This record gives sequence, structure tokens and C-alpha cells, in this order.
Amino acid sequence: MNGRVIAGRYALATVIGQGGMGQVWTGYDQRLDRRVAVKLLRPDRMAGTEDGADELRRRFVRECRVTAQVDHRGLVTVHDAGSDGDDLYLVMQYVDGADLADHLAEHDPYPWPWAMSVAAQLCSVLAAVHAVPIIHRDLKPRNVMVRPDGSVLVLDLGVASVLDADTTRLTRTGSPIGSPAYMAPEQAMGGAVGPFTDLYALGVVLHELLSGDVPFAGSTALGVLHRHLYEPPLPVRRIRPEVPPALEELVLRLLAKDPQERPVDALEVYEALAPLLPAPGRATTGSTAAPGGGPVGPMNPTRPFLLPHAPWPDRSVPVPVPEQAPVPARVPAPTPVLPSAPAPAPSAGPDVAQAVEEVKRLLDQGGVTQAVDLLGAILPAAAAQHGERSGIVRSLRKQYAATLMDDGQYRRALPELRRLVDEYAAETGPHAARQVLRLRYDAAQCLEQLGEAVGALNEYRDLLPRFENDPEDPATPFEIRRRMGHLLLTLGDRQAAHDALVALLLDAERLHGPHHPLPVEIRQTLRRLGEVRA
Repeated sequence: MNGRVIAGRYALATVIGQGGMGQVWTGYDQRLDRRVAVKLLRPDRMAGTEDGADELRRRFVRECRVTAQVDHRGLVTVHDAGSDGDDLYLVMQYVDGADLADHLAEHDPYPWPWAMSVAAQLCSVLAAVHAVPIIHRDLKPRNVMVRPDGSVLVLDLGVASVLDADTTRLTRTGSPIGSPAYMAPEQAMGGAVGPFTDLYALGVVLHELLSGDVPFAGSTALGVLHRHLYEPPLPVRRIRPEVPPALEELVLRLLAKDPQERPVDALEVYEALAPLLPAPGRATTGSTAAPGGGPVGPMNPTRPFLLPHAPWPDRSVPVPVPEQAPVPARVPAPTPVLPSAPAPAPSAGPDVAQAVEEVKRLLDQGGVTQAVDLLGAILPAAAAQHGERSGIVRSLRKQYAATLMDDGQYRRALPELRRLVDEYAAETGPHAARQVLRLRYDAAQCLEQLGEAVGALNEYRDLLPRFENDPEDPATPFEIRRRMGHLLLTLGDRQAAHDALVALLLDAERLHGPHHPLPVEIRQTLRRLGEVRA
């Protein structure tokens, strides 16, 4: 036993993983008497200043809160998160099994039906997290666990987001945090990320499982990045001729340099894999071989498809088998549905007022998720009491949209923002015009976070001259131009991104001086861009 107790509750036992930024321990929850896994991160090693470390702590708690809302059997359950002394800690369920990197090393060559089954399970996880939307940003074999029953779990959701976001402001070197071998070109270049970024990483993982190696390797991170940007991947059938042509074609689509040429989402990838997946049957461990070789025994990723919902370990009794394996649902971008809790009666004015005060208290204490639920619940009551177009209701709706964004619920915030834009656009006067601009800017950020790079870029282009005409807000035009540069990188237009960022750098230095964080960040992005340009 280590002897250290985190947060007065989690006793650390044995180190099971270690890296430059922290450690992973087995531990025990002393309150509930259960084994847990505890990840410790050191903000001071990831940020060059104390202010950066404080910002990292705040972002860490926020991201853990957002990701804890995602309920999926392929995600490790997060029990707790916070800070303890100089460390950030994340307490997760303890998982028996092996990470995918070790699993691959133990099975050479890795059966292609296993690789396909791992990818299909990862698609189900990605479909769920992208619907929030959450982008993993560091999908790789070390962040995937294979359990004894063959099911796959994804680790470090949220943690990767914290480490990757705004890396040029959080690292001493300005180098992007992540795993270069699995990093999509737009992510490595500092462009905006989206679901397409995780799909590229999935393509790298699938290529590695099928061929035994990542598609792009090198002795330096810069060399790997250059290959990601300019070299085509080697088709896996040249190494493994037995791999189905359709599977090879899917890997090449996932590894497309241009995000627009990759599959549209994780469900499309699953649908491409579905015809190749093993069909459910009444196989029992030790008596039936998985397609491509290997019994349906421990840590066989085809088992969840061959024996869906079967108990582990298998019993001798027959197991009822569903007609087909579960398929990840394509989650549409819904109009936000307000909580179904009964709304107060229209005459209950004090209840609405009290709820508003409670929202303020929750936001002051960091209870963003609770504030979102409460705002959603009181909006119908406030509309019934004061009228849908009243100033009170509009103020509540603006707070609701802003709190949804703060909670990472961009898909729900977007229709609220557009509704407010329409309401203010119907009015006249400088105040209404200014509100329209701010709300459209927030909506563009939602589009960017949802991975709709083209839509976000077009909206920013339309907004920029309007903000540049506002002398009271000199900062927003700079931020819009920075975002446009990153979106151009995402869309693969590196020359346009370079020109836009150079012009922004000159203007930012003229206004702020060369040592302001914005010029520093732009120079670091341009340096990386210049190093890898052909």
C-alpha cells in the first residue's frame, strides 16, 4: 500500500501505469469498500504558469462533469473527480482485462474478425459520445480495454479533451499534446476538431490491428506529422491478403487527409462493418471457433456478436440469442426537450423568482448541470406567467442557452440561440442589433464544437465585418479570425490558413505587443505549419 489517501476516501495501492504527466493507481474506496482505479495528473507539468495550471484544474472538473453524463456500456464509469494537493484526480471503475496494445502484442497476427469486432464496438461508443458532442481526441490502443468477455471499454474520455484543448497556451513548448501516430492532420496542425478527428484515429487503430503497425511511423513527432499530411497509407491487403476488400476500403476512407472525405459519422462506419461481423449463434466457449480462428473464449472481441448478452463465464444451459447484435443509433440533432417535471402553476410567481435565485447560487458554486435542469424546468412556468416574449422569459432563455454552452451541451444550446436571434432580429435599434451579433457568434461556436466546420466558417466570415465595425469590442474580431484560421486548417486549406494567421499575427502584435498570449499562440501555430508544409 502506498499510504496516501486521496480526498480523504481513496487509498492508493499500486501503480499500474505511468507517464510524463501523471500516474494510474489501483486503489480502494474506503467508504464503499470497493476497488477503484485512480488517475493522478500534475497540472504544473502541463502548464507553464500557475494561472495556466488553475485554468487546467477548472477545465478538468468541467470536462469530467460533462463526460460523466454519457451513459454507455463501452465507457468506463467515472465515480469522482477533483483536486487533491498538487494533483488532479479521476476515480474510475476498476476494469479486469488488458489494454488493446497488449492484446495486439499477444496475438500476432491479430485475427481480422477480431479487429473488425473491436472497431464495431468502438463505433458504438463514438456514436454515443459524438451525439453530446464530446470528442475523445486521443483514441489509441492504450486507451482501449478488452475485458474477459470480449467487450471493449474506452478510457480517458474528457481527460484527453482537457489536455488537447488550447495546448499552445498550456504547454511550455507549444507542442500539441497527444499521440502523433494516431493524431489526425487537422488536430496536429492546431485546427478545429470534430467527430471526424476521432474517426481518423479509429482508422489508424484499425490499420494497426490488421497490419501489425500504425500507417505512419517515424523517429520524431514532426516526421510522423509530415507523413500524416502528405503520404498515402499502405493498403492493408498488401500485408494481409486475407483481409476483405471492403474492410481495406473502409480503412482508407477513415484515413483520408480531408475530413470531408471520411465517413460522415460512426454509424456509417458501423454500417460498413455490419455485413462482415459474425452472426449470432448458440456457440459455447471451447466448442466453437470464431471466424478467422480462435475459440470464443476469454478476451475474444467477436464474443459479444456471436453470443450477445450471454453470461460470463458461460454456463451449460442454452442461452437465448437475440436476432441481431445491438447497433449504435444515429442520434439526430434534436430540438431541446424541456424536463418533464410538472411546471409550477401560472400563479406561482414566487416559485419562479426563488428558482432564479437558486440558479444563481448553483452557478456560483459550479453546479452547472443542476442549473441547466432548473432553468429548463422554470422556463414554461415563467412563459405562462409573464408571456413568451416578455423580457423576463427572454433573459431566462439567454441564461439557459449560455449555461447549456458552459455545460458542453452545444446541440441543445444551438436551437435556443437561433430562436433568440429570430426574436431580436424582429426588433429595431442598436441594442437589438448588437444582441443578434452576439447570439449569432455563440451559435457559430456551437457549430464549430459540433464539428460542422464549413457552416461555422461561413458564419464567422459573415460576422467578422460586422464586429469589426464595433469600436466597443476590439477583442472579438481577433478571436473570430483565430477561429477562422483553425477551421481553414481543419478543412485542409493550409495556404489560406497560413495567410490568415500571418495577417492576424501582424495586427495582434501591433495592438498587444509580441509577448501577449495571442501572438505567442499564433507564432507557434505558424511554426508548426511552416515545418510541415511541402
